[in-house]
Amino acid sequence: MLNNKLEGYTLILGSGSPRRQQYLKEMGLEFEVRLKSVEEVYPKNLKAGEISDYLAILKASAFKDSLLPKEILITSDTVVWHNGKSLAKAADEQEAYDMLRTMSNDWHEVVTSVSFTTVNDQRTVRQTTQVKFKELSEEEIKYYITNFQPFDKAGAYGIQEWIGLIGIEEIRGSYPNVVGLPTQLVCSTLMEMVG
Repeated sequence: MLNNKLEGYTLILGSGSPRRQQYLKEMGLEFEVRLKSVEEVYPKNLKAGEISDYLAILKASAFKDSLLPKEILITSDTVVWHNGKSLAKAADEQEAYDMLRTMSNDWHEVVTSVSFTTVNDQRTVRQTTQVKFKELSEEEIKYYITNFQPFDKAGAYGIQEWIGLIGIEEIRGSYPNVVGLPTQLVCSTLMEMVG
């Protein structure tokens, strides 16, 4: 069991995301949350998973001088990639509407990168899931934005919320990855790191 392997280690989640915290709890892992803010800016030439890799590593860099031996820091970033561009968190209702409208009746990719950082090691892994929305009506999009305020989520939606239940036609790949943490990949990477 992973918990036994992690005995003697302190697992740190560098994320305020309630969804990531919930998944780690459901995996039976003991961890503490530590938050440091970084400006999430990346080079414009990066694409899809390159963006989430860069940002997951950038988030880890804020902790560089404060990690102790036997501490494992987990930082993560999720990117929604559609038609050759990244759909980040929406700034307002109009931007959220435009994002959901453009993904309606189409496939998009959700890429989550997770960086595992210790005093002398760093590994970054990523998973990609393909998601297809049905044709979303204007009423459905507006109802979702008004009632769920999805401004803290990449692509302006949470698959575990109402819009996922009524709007997702098909998923290819990991569901937890779309929620924000590729749990199986997290587990296998931690197992490798602690031997």
